[in-house]
Amino acid sequence: MLAAIPFPDISPIIFSVTLFGMELALRWYAMAYIVGIALGWQIIKMALKRPHLWKNGPPMGADKLEDLLTYIVIGVIAGGRLGYVFFYKPAEFLADPIDILKIWEGGLSFHGGFLGVVLAVLLFSYRHKVALAPLADITAVSATPAILLVRIANFINAELWGRPTDLPWGVIFPGAAAQSCATVGEPCVRHPSQLYEAGLEGLLLGTILILLAFRFGALKKSWLLSGVFFLGYGLSRFLVEFVRQPDAQFVTEGNPLGLAYHINGIGLTMGQTLTLPMILVGLAVVLVARKR
Repeated sequence: MLAAIPFPDISPIIFSVTLFGMELALRWYAMAYIVGIALGWQIIKMALKRPHLWKNGPPMGADKLEDLLTYIVIGVIAGGRLGYVFFYKPAEFLADPIDILKIWEGGLSFHGGFLGVVLAVLLFSYRHKVALAPLADITAVSATPAILLVRIANFINAELWGRPTDLPWGVIFPGAAAQSCATVGEPCVRHPSQLYEAGLEGLLLGTILILLAFRFGALKKSWLLSGVFFLGYGLSRFLVEFVRQPDAQFVTEGNPLGLAYHINGIGLTMGQTLTLPMILVGLAVVLVARKR
């Protein structure tokens, strides 16, 4: 068998308790969202306390931060769930709509959650009379810790794994991912694509955004940080999609690469299809922001 890294023995559940006959569990996936949002909140709080970072001062007072957090949490959950339903499994959920509410069974889409946050920021800006550009920019900076931690949680859950590989850092994931995909009788070695995304979309992009905001005065250029987030996330996700295993519903006999749209086997996965507009919008926004 090819050299590979065994999957670490980490339970997806941090701890569980039984109350009134019901088992309540805290999972790493939920903890990733909780800690990631808390870190994002602290980033925004730090920025609001530094008037020199902004062109015309902070866009709002710290007293409105808790309201913003509420809007964002609702946007992430509602948007992420609806995005997963309509982008990836519309027929399955429309056949039994009540399953849409069962978020505890898993199934959140980044692109749906992203659209949910966009709508949440727009609504908050309108209702609280807060300038949209600086609000969007600092929200973009604050989003990356959650992305980093959630991708690590995806790895712990042994989900969203990559395509087969013979590279020495390939991982033997448990369950369905371990089924033979190359040599009969041997487990499948796959790209740890969740960790690739954690490093690119979370750690690298987050570091760039924080340095631009707190060290290089990017908050003084309206929409620049939002554009960098769009472009950076879009490019990262687009590249990782080449080694990420596509969702099973897209893999067919005539489409082994799981392409959502293709002509004679040449095309884009669903992740790349949803991400391409982010790249184009991000590039346009960055160019306009720099010109201004």
